[in-house]
This record gives sequence, C-alpha cells and structure tokens, in this order.
Amino acid sequence: MADEQLLHLVFGGELEDLEGVRFSDLDDLDIVGIFPSFAAAEAAWRQASQRTVDQAQMRYFIVHLHRLMDPDSDHSHND
Repeated sequence: MADEQLLHLVFGGELEDLEGVRFSDLDDLDIVGIFPSFAAAEAAWRQASQRTVDQAQMRYFIVHLHRLMDPDSDHSHND
C-alpha cells in the first residue's frame, strides 16, 4: 500500500476581533492550498503568516482534512 495521504488545508483571513475566530469577510478568505502532510502545510502556514505579520487582524489556520474525511481512523502519529 502506498504511503497514507494526510491532507491538510491552509487558509486565513481578517478576523472581526482578536478574541475570536469569526472572519470579517468570508468572500475575502485566502485559501493557501491543500497539502499532503502536516510538515508541508506548516511550511505554507508559516509563509502566509509571515507575509501578513504587520496586519494584526489576519490569522491563518491549518485544518486536518484527513481527520474530517475519516474520523474513525487513528491518526495518533505526527499529523
């Protein structure tokens, strides 16, 4: 069997306030991409976060898509 794909989504946008995770404008979300591993997603997340470091309201997130696609699987390793 080929190596397991642990897909991750990286996206971000401007938050309404720094205390929550509600976005100011859903039409203006930045979808960075879908990545085959946490390491690749983290590298993309770091790059996107650094690009917007001067914008306090901007936040980027990593979503573990593989956990949503297969919630019953045990992905206890570094994903």
